[in-house]
Amino acid sequence: MSEVFKVDKRVKLSRDGVIKYQILTYCFLNDIQISISDLNCLTELAKEGVHELTSFCKLVSEKQIFKSPQSARNAITKAEKKNLILKNGNNRKTIELNKDMEILSEGVIFLDYKFLGNH
Repeated sequence: MSEVFKVDKRVKLSRDGVIKYQILTYCFLNDIQISISDLNCLTELAKEGVHELTSFCKLVSEKQIFKSPQSARNAITKAEKKNLILKNGNNRKTIELNKDMEILSEGVIFLDYKFLGNH
């Protein structure tokens, strides 16, 4: 029988930190590559909830996550192709995080992940 080594870490994170951790974990487990800017954009979307596309692109541009609303729109399209974001509607499109990601963003959030790595 092999020996099991356990690491038990307890960390208190900011709201942004706990949202980013959930997104990074989802992307890691699903082998999805994202940049720091993409991560920050997804974090903002998690905090905002369902949001109108054009105003969200302007918002993340104003927060200097992306240099322009157009580069934000390009990143959102890329995230949609990776199935991280859902777009809805025809005229005034709305966007939201894919609910399959199960990202918690409100209230007190306690994450309890357990991973086992074996040979």
